[in-house]
Amino acid sequence: MRAEERIGQLEMELARERAKTARVETELAAERAENASLRQQMESILVRLREVEGQLAKDSHNSSKPPSSDGPGRKLRSQRHRSERKTGGQPGHPGRTLMQLASPDEVVRHRPLVCGHCQQPLEGVTGTVKERRQVHDLPEVRLLVREHQVEEVCCPRCQQASRGSFPAGVEAPAQYGSNLRALAVYLHQYQLVPLARTCELLGDLCDCQISEGTLIGWVQQAAQTLEPTVERIGDWISASRLQHGDETGIHVGGKLHWMHVNSTPWLTHLAWHAKRGKQALEAIGIWPRFHGRGMHDRFSSYDQYPCQHSVCAAHLLRDCLYLHEHEQQGWAREMHELLLDMHAATDEWRQRGALGVPAIEREEWVVRYFEILAAGFAAQPPPSREAIPKRRGRQKQSAAKNLLDDLLRRADQVLAFLDDLSRPFTNNLAERDLRMVKVQQKIAGTFRSEDGVTAFCHIRSYLSTMRKQGHTMLAALAAVFAGKPFPIAWAPG
Repeated sequence: MRAEERIGQLEMELARERAKTARVETELAAERAENASLRQQMESILVRLREVEGQLAKDSHNSSKPPSSDGPGRKLRSQRHRSERKTGGQPGHPGRTLMQLASPDEVVRHRPLVCGHCQQPLEGVTGTVKERRQVHDLPEVRLLVREHQVEEVCCPRCQQASRGSFPAGVEAPAQYGSNLRALAVYLHQYQLVPLARTCELLGDLCDCQISEGTLIGWVQQAAQTLEPTVERIGDWISASRLQHGDETGIHVGGKLHWMHVNSTPWLTHLAWHAKRGKQALEAIGIWPRFHGRGMHDRFSSYDQYPCQHSVCAAHLLRDCLYLHEHEQQGWAREMHELLLDMHAATDEWRQRGALGVPAIEREEWVVRYFEILAAGFAAQPPPSREAIPKRRGRQKQSAAKNLLDDLLRRADQVLAFLDDLSRPFTNNLAERDLRMVKVQQKIAGTFRSEDGVTAFCHIRSYLSTMRKQGHTMLAALAAVFAGKPFPIAWAPG
């Protein structure tokens, strides 16, 4: 074989090898791209898995989830410290027992008929009381039917007839009175007994046959009568020096809506809206007029109003506990303990009659607060180049970073209770006022109509306010059906 042929053959083999090498490199590049895609998918799956694990790790002790959502398998873990005292009444506790009354409603005398020794009849012989025993019981419950009769009288002087008139509220030939209406609405709206069971209970208790439609009519009547009273409650709250605000999801006609509460130690105002944020707060109208100090959670819609703000420490404690338990954030445990220690210190100074924590001690607490924040920021991993997104706008952060940013940005709101001991540590007042709303949803599942949820808000606002101001619920509702709801007491504090 000549040299030229040999060279040509080798060049052809070299070309084939190069083509083969190119195919292999293309396949390797495709495999590398596929591996990179798989790695990216795996990282995304791991991130999602951590998020799901984080959601599953949340319960009532480390998040805002209610205790009813914990399930039967959850171990109860209260944040309260176990007391060294034994269960039950403590030494020196006065206790309560049923006592005899000096003036009973009825006295039943038990005399012997004959002498127990000689059988001599004892009728008419004066005896003496040797022992008394009293039985406290309910009388027989029955309706009292009071008939109103209008008389016509002929004047003996002018011979003209004059007729009397029925009192206000007596409008039908036969009707139920204000006390029975108050009891029915109290059972249904305050004690949350369902419609059918309320009617059944009143039938068994009072032997009166009330339809569900009649009860709904009474509820609507009470709500309409209370509308000016509820507006007055809103006016008083907006003029107070301190209010608590919160919101929770409800269902109206099967769709998600929001129940908003504004409350003070003496007043409660409930209102519902289709939205959760500023649109709802503007429509309700209390926050735009409020210029005192508002206690709430970290929901950003409250921050848009120029009043002073305090952040609920109970939410912060639960968030810190979650980060410590699930993400092993050591600084979160330190912040959790610091907040509890500061709360204990304010309780101690309050018992001493102080108005605020002394300046020197306050500065020590504040320094410790920011030291923990600095340690928390230092413990967060720096963002990698791959994690930096290309799009604009607010970027997603970890739960720990979000909490650290809020604790830094809201430091004055978190620590406000150190400066004035009258300021609350938590937003539990508003959460207590909302709690029965969740109970209603568990019983009924949803509000059937807008009129129904509006009536619930009006009646519940009035009754909760009356309870805070020391009135009995039945008397307060009876006054509503008499057309004269109890006035709302108010003080600017």
